[in-house]
Amino acid sequence: MRAAPGDGGFTPDWLGLRENADAAARSTGLLGPLRAALPVPTGDSALVVADLGCGTGSMGRWLAPLLAGPQHWVLYDRDPELLARAREGLPARSADGRPVTAETRPVDLTRLEDAELSGAGLVTASALLDLLTAEECARLARACTAADRPALLTLSVDGRVELDPAHPLDRPIADAFNAHQRRSVAGRRLLGPDAPATAAAAFGGLGAHVRERPSPWRLGADDAALAAEWLRGRVAAAVEQRPDLASAAAGYLDERLGQCASGRLRALVGHRDLLALPGSAP
Repeated sequence: MRAAPGDGGFTPDWLGLRENADAAARSTGLLGPLRAALPVPTGDSALVVADLGCGTGSMGRWLAPLLAGPQHWVLYDRDPELLARAREGLPARSADGRPVTAETRPVDLTRLEDAELSGAGLVTASALLDLLTAEECARLARACTAADRPALLTLSVDGRVELDPAHPLDRPIADAFNAHQRRSVAGRRLLGPDAPATAAAAFGGLGAHVRERPSPWRLGADDAALAAEWLRGRVAAAVEQRPDLASAAAGYLDERLGQCASGRLRALVGHRDLLALPGSAP
């Protein structure tokens, strides 16, 4: 996917830096309805979980131990290094001690076909939807609903950011960054912060039962390294979108990084989690 951390980038170092914040942010309130929609584990029949854009496997490390029964994770990404890390890092056991296995599939998710999800009992993704176009998001919704499989899609950015202490440049930087997230890349107009609403409408329009929960990062003094890297990427993306901000943004970034280093900066970075259940689900 993309390379700059503030731009949703997925380098191994960035993914490792954000994993704890991601795990703390994901909504556990969606797990009850998800468990109720999954088949009751029986015998050795494994739940097949399709993890789209798996990165280094943080979704599997978070979710696999929270679901009972044997599981087989199919890990999708186009980066072989990330796929290898994801497979190696997946937990060996589920919530009730049953085995968890995995396989990898190198694939470009912008060209995902329905057949790729054949046999999956659950589709998951983390920090993926904002990197898709509206058409690609609709295709994903069709693939999930056509086979009556639930989808748990977490940590889609929603454009909301609150910084304490506030700064006069917060709004111009935010507007430029959000515009950058919605930019066109090789003819693809990315959803960026429009992703949660677009995905909810796509699934709902196909008859799925959609549940949403906020899943913001809440960064403080203990998250200084993550906050600093997030700020660098955020400001770089904003300046790429609006070069006229470059001079003022340099001072802004220096000031914010100093606040990170001293433990004075607090940041709420908005995301949303979405659970889409088949229309046949209770």
